[in-house]
Amino acid sequence: MVKGKKIIVGVCGGIAAYKVCGLVHKLVYQGAEVSVIMTKNACEFVTPLTFQTLSGRPVYTEMFKLIKKEEWSVEHVELGKKCDLMVIAPATANVIGKLAGGLADDPLTTTALCAKAPVLICPAMNTAMWNNAIVKDNVNKLKKFGFKFIGPDAGKLACGETGSGRLSDIEKILMEIKKIQGRE
Repeated sequence: MVKGKKIIVGVCGGIAAYKVCGLVHKLVYQGAEVSVIMTKNACEFVTPLTFQTLSGRPVYTEMFKLIKKEEWSVEHVELGKKCDLMVIAPATANVIGKLAGGLADDPLTTTALCAKAPVLICPAMNTAMWNNAIVKDNVNKLKKFGFKFIGPDAGKLACGETGSGRLSDIEKILMEIKKIQGRE
């Protein structure tokens, strides 16, 4: 279902970012063309080189390095227009809030707001953050605009607490990606 599909994986700054390496590997192994966009905070958890090695493609981390000089193209706009699906994992409360507010101040949020294809958001954060009324309102707002969500799952979190906030299992995310692509 993903073979030949152009999939953008947006990685936000949370400890669950390391799990997304497995997602990118599995998508590429199954024949998808994967482009990775990382927030500045994501680069504190996993290096762009890791995702470049796994995807075999450039990794986008900075807004103003995206303009190609040889041919006029604003990369985040082009990526957003040409992708078959965008997956944001782990999606932080910060990025969910930015998208809900229509804010686009980095390559990830600008691409997500330019995307013509479905956007699948995979939240991962502390339980207190996930249960915050503002975060819930932002999630509901994005759902009304057609953004799709999977998770978060419940379990032991990196902070030692137990509750909702874990990134959904990579296999569950893959199944959701295939389900969404099957509809298109």
